[in-house]
Order: sequence, then C-alpha cells, then structure tokens
Amino acid sequence: MDHHHDTEELRGVEFWEKHYGGSERVWSGKVNQVIERLVTPLAPGTSLDLGSGEGGDVMWMASRGWQATGVDISPTAVERARQDAAKHGFTEPQATFIAADLSEWSTSQTFDLVTLSFFQAPFEFARAEILRKAAQLVAPGGHLLALSHAARPSFAPAFDGEVPAFPQPDTELEALQLDSDQWSVLQAEVIEREITDPNGNPATLEDTVVFIQRKQ
Repeated sequence: MDHHHDTEELRGVEFWEKHYGGSERVWSGKVNQVIERLVTPLAPGTSLDLGSGEGGDVMWMASRGWQATGVDISPTAVERARQDAAKHGFTEPQATFIAADLSEWSTSQTFDLVTLSFFQAPFEFARAEILRKAAQLVAPGGHLLALSHAARPSFAPAFDGEVPAFPQPDTELEALQLDSDQWSVLQAEVIEREITDPNGNPATLEDTVVFIQRKQ
C-alpha cells in the first residue's frame, strides 16, 4: 500500500489539517472588508460561518452582539479558534466552534445570517451542494453571504495544473437554485479590492460577492 501523499491525493480533512497544522496562525484574524460593510447594518441575531477556519469572522460577529457559530473541517483550526475566543472572553453561545465535514454536518437550527468566506479548495468538492445546504439554514428574513476569490491574485505565479473554476456571480446563483418567490438578490457582482502583495507591492484581488435575503 502506498502511503505517499502529494497534493493531488490530499483531500478534505487531511489537506486542511496540513494547511493549518504547518504554522502558528494562517490568517490575520481581521474581518474581511466586505463582511464588515454588509453585516454592520444588520440587527444582530444568530450567525453561522461555514468553513470558519481560525474563527476571525466568528469572533468579529460575536463582538458585534451576534450569537456566532463557526463550523470547519480542520480540528486544528477549530481548536485555535476556541482558544482565541476564550482569550477574548467569549463564551458559548456568543462564539461556538464545531469541527465537522460540511458535506456530512447538519443541524435543525436556522440562522439570521449564514456566511461562506473564500469557501474554496485546490481540488473538487461538493461545493454547490454545501451552498444549497447553507441557503436552507437561513431563517425567514435572514441573509446568506457567499464571498469567493473570483480570479487568481494579480501577483500569483502562473499555475500549470488544473484548478476548479473561480466562482462568478452567475455560477453562484445557478448553484444556489433560488426560488425567486422566496429570495431577494441584494448583491451579485465581482468587486475589486486593493491589497499589499507578499513583497510589499500594491496589488488587486477580485472577489465574487453574492448577498441574498430570504423573504419573510
């Protein structure tokens, strides 16, 4: 039996454990600007972040008065998030973290806000099904925000291998299969943001933003 793993073979939990296990902290812990802009005007309620990583967005939500839950496939990332939450004085249900594979996880609860931020991987996985599941978890009057990389970063080197397509607003809406009697599309567009690349130079990122509301 061959125990050799290359990137092609690392999938799901193994891939993400390697991703998070290899360093102290992968993300900055700062909330994404799009989330801040779209969520700040909303009245706090219950929120669910799918693919929550090290919990930065969940803790930002908790700090704004939401009862925030995060689910991620990586036990390492979830443990890091729990420790951070405790350090910042958040207790359940202010900030709750669950380690689970989203293609298998389910809950009977519905939420006022469901977010998926950069819910992407360099391999195929059941993304469309998870998007639809996310929509089912939105309470009447609640919102779903799906935020994705729409293109490779301007500074990224060329890549020879096959990578799954970058989600676009129309492909996201297609995957969601929304009933227009039940949903309003508040925003579905590609937006550009200015960042600093790893070498300290100005760069741009393109994000696909899909922000929808379930009708009452």
